[in-house]
Amino acid sequence: MFTVKRLLTVVFLTISVVGTASAGQKRPNSLHVTATAYNSVPAQTDSTPDIAAWGDRLIPGMKAIAISRDLLKKHGLSYGDRVKIKSHDGEYLDGEYIVLDKMNSRWRKKIDIYMGKDVREAKRWGKRKVSIHW
Repeated sequence: MFTVKRLLTVVFLTISVVGTASAGQKRPNSLHVTATAYNSVPAQTDSTPDIAAWGDRLIPGMKAIAISRDLLKKHGLSYGDRVKIKSHDGEYLDGEYIVLDKMNSRWRKKIDIYMGKDVREAKRWGKRKVSIHW
């Protein structure tokens, strides 16, 4: 009886340690996504174009992105995360971008780069494949 109890204790401790170790493992921190650009103008957002999904005020010049909701749920990105964006030619966009906004639930594996009120610059950016790193 004593040895069975001891064996069970060892088994439960082993399971506990393995479970804790795998829970602490990091998820992959890079992903290929489609990147578009958006502006804080009513035609692209709503009647409060300077207010992001979590209530942050967007100010032209800030480095912010909106992310599709699947990146929140399945890929581990969250509000306030800092992201580096790498273009298909291997160059990183200047600086880090902060996740401050989320997109409509119809989008998948997509980010929107905030470009203030410069609609021309957003159109010039267009739609590109990039990889994000966080």
